[in-house]
Amino acid sequence: MRSVPWWALLSSACAPVLLVGGWTVSAVLQGPGYDPGSATISILASDGAQGYWVMTSALVGLGVCDVVTACGLRSAARAGRMALGGGGLSAMLLALFPAPASGGSLDHGTVVAVGFALLALWPVLAVRRPGHAWRPGRRPEPLDPPPASGLPPASGLPPASGLPPASGRVPAEGAVPWGLRHRPSLMASGLMWLGGGWFLLALFVNDTAGAAERVVTFAQAFWPLVVVLSCVRWTGGDARTG
Repeated sequence: MRSVPWWALLSSACAPVLLVGGWTVSAVLQGPGYDPGSATISILASDGAQGYWVMTSALVGLGVCDVVTACGLRSAARAGRMALGGGGLSAMLLALFPAPASGGSLDHGTVVAVGFALLALWPVLAVRRPGHAWRPGRRPEPLDPPPASGLPPASGLPPASGLPPASGRVPAEGAVPWGLRHRPSLMASGLMWLGGGWFLLALFVNDTAGAAERVVTFAQAFWPLVVVLSCVRWTGGDARTG
């Protein structure tokens, strides 16, 4: 049984393509006066922008992809899936709260901040604990459940629920897909938060907000694909080894 349906793999692959394609086409429509290194993506989706409809459609499509991926990524913990879906909804809400042609907007800034926070948190919230037996398409169950009768085993020893397996070792992280392990997820989330700090610094000091925003948003759009691919690969390897 596959842990990730084909449509979730498709949605996760489409998300970064829509994002990059959207800001590329919108920048061309905006004309040579637009500097992608210093100007933010929000300008491309602001009221009166030449490529408004392209960038807005790309953001809505990106949000839909994140929501679809969250629904199909059953291998991830529920909190992480909800955070990913919430980030997708935030991207879609940007169509209702676009950036103004000039100046700032509290509504737009709030939606952007909430969406960024959810997408930066979802990798760590989606982590699966290796201390539970994980199977594709099934809820994790405690190791070595007690006998159905509730009686102790014939050896006279107490039931083994809550004890390590017979080998005496707790399952390693290899029992969980790579993208849902602690270290990769913590690293991905940490880099996203560092990218957010870089964006704020670039916005107010270095005048390179456009470059920083593109790096951060691409990372947040690309990570779901990394997680999905790791789940598909792990499932395939598990099936081959029996």
